[in-house]
Amino acid sequence: MQLKHLNITVIGHVQGVGFRNATKHQARYLGIKGFVKNTSNGNVYIEAEGEALALAEFVKWCRKGPSFANVESLNVEEGSLSHFTSFDTRY
Repeated sequence: MQLKHLNITVIGHVQGVGFRNATKHQARYLGIKGFVKNTSNGNVYIEAEGEALALAEFVKWCRKGPSFANVESLNVEEGSLSHFTSFDTRY
């Protein structure tokens, strides 16, 4: 199993709509480790580690998000592994 690390910035109306909680639920469902947090400019930032297929499914979900979100765009970059042990919300 080869792990990958993605840094994901979700842009749009993504704060105050349950995005972080839904992201945590989806990541745990897919077996992805990392974290999600709000940024000061209104975006959501995610670091995610997992298998390529699970990450592809996760990124696909992030493009839509939970039902009340309005995702305008997504910035996805590969990064170095951090070896996360869980998926958490950071503040």
